[in-house]
Amino acid sequence: MSTHSPLQIGITGGIGSGKSLVCRIFQAFGVPVYAADDRAKWLTQHDPILKADIIRLLGTDTYDQQGNYNRAFVASRVFHDPELLHQLNNLIHPRVYADTLTWVQQQHYPYVIKEAALMKAAGDHNTLDKVIVVHAPENIRIDRIRLRDPHRSEAEIRNIIARQISDEERFRIADYVIDNDEARLLLPQLATLHQTLLELVQS
Repeated sequence: MSTHSPLQIGITGGIGSGKSLVCRIFQAFGVPVYAADDRAKWLTQHDPILKADIIRLLGTDTYDQQGNYNRAFVASRVFHDPELLHQLNNLIHPRVYADTLTWVQQQHYPYVIKEAALMKAAGDHNTLDKVIVVHAPENIRIDRIRLRDPHRSEAEIRNIIARQISDEERFRIADYVIDNDEARLLLPQLATLHQTLLELVQS
C-alpha cells in the first residue's frame, strides 16, 4: 500500500467514554489523528469561504468585531430550528470532508485515526476502512464528566447522553470495541489493536 494512501480508521464513542484519551494513546504510538469536531471549530473560525457562507446563512452577528465565531448566537439560532441547523451542517461538513482528504494525503504512516462523535459504518458513504468504538458504562461516564465539568448536574449530563446515539447503535457500526470501563486495562487493548491494524495494512 502506498504511503500516500494510509488505511483510514474511524474512532467514536459517547461523551465521557474516553475516546480523546484513546486518541492521545494512538498518537503516542506515532499514529496521526484527525479530530473532526475540533477541526470543524477551527475551520468555522479560519476558513474564509466557510465564514462567508455562514454569514450569508445566519447574518453578521455570527462573528464578533474581532472575527471570532459567536457560538452562543449560533446556538440560539439553530437550537429550535432543525432546518437551519441542517443548512449550517451542509455548509460545514463538505469543508471538513475536503480538509480531511487533504490531511490524509499528507500523512506517511500505515494508518490514520479519524475521531468524530457522529460516524457511520466503514464504507457507508465514507472513506473509512474500519471503525473503533470506545465504550464505558453510563455511570462511569457520568462520574468522569462531573469530574471534568463540576458545574454540570447529573440530570444535565444524562440529558446530553440521551440526545446522543445509543450504545447499541454504536456497536452495530463497530469493527473493534475498546472497553474503557476501569475494569480492563486500556493500554494492552490498544497495543494489541495497534498491532492488528499494522498487520491489516500489510495483508
